[in-house]
Amino acid sequence: MTEPPRANDSWDESYRRDAPPPWDIGRPQPAFVALADEGLFRGSVFDAGCGTGEHTLLAASLGATAYGVDMSPTAIERARAKAESRGLSVRFEAGDLLSLPLPAAAFDTVLDSGVFHSFDDAERPRYVSVLSSVARPGAALCLMCFSERQPGDWGPRRVTEAEMRASFAEGWSVDRIEPATFEINPFADVESVEAWLAVFRRLP
Repeated sequence: MTEPPRANDSWDESYRRDAPPPWDIGRPQPAFVALADEGLFRGSVFDAGCGTGEHTLLAASLGATAYGVDMSPTAIERARAKAESRGLSVRFEAGDLLSLPLPAAAFDTVLDSGVFHSFDDAERPRYVSVLSSVARPGAALCLMCFSERQPGDWGPRRVTEAEMRASFAEGWSVDRIEPATFEINPFADVESVEAWLAVFRRLP
């Protein structure tokens, strides 16, 4: 499972192949379903790097006003088709999160399933700044990323708990950071990978 570079064409190509990319499992990640069951997917929800929209659609199905953004136009087309087939009103938009104009302090909940770990050291602070800018005071950020506990060197960059805490040290409090797993489409006899699941809270 080699994650493509963040260039738009390469990212979109991963969705145009015959087989879906490993992370596009056709349903929400169970760890995010559990967070939704806790009532964290509420109000106005922004899904950063939404892919084909499963978490955005989950939020909408629970009554949230949901907005998903992804770099891949193909993924966004599929997300829109899912929304129509499920009778859900959801806004989806294709674009680069680091440059797309986004409303300031507009969201009660921000979702990131598998995006944070795709940024290098130079881009990571810019990405965190984007999440900080769109979140209202008191907003919850639900984030899951690859963990350094995952053996091997395939797939995306591993992230440590210390890196996560350092990235959100300013303007956020930590509700929790705990071990979790990503379910993936089977790859090299692997059906899940080690992850960190975090909930941060935007400070006033």
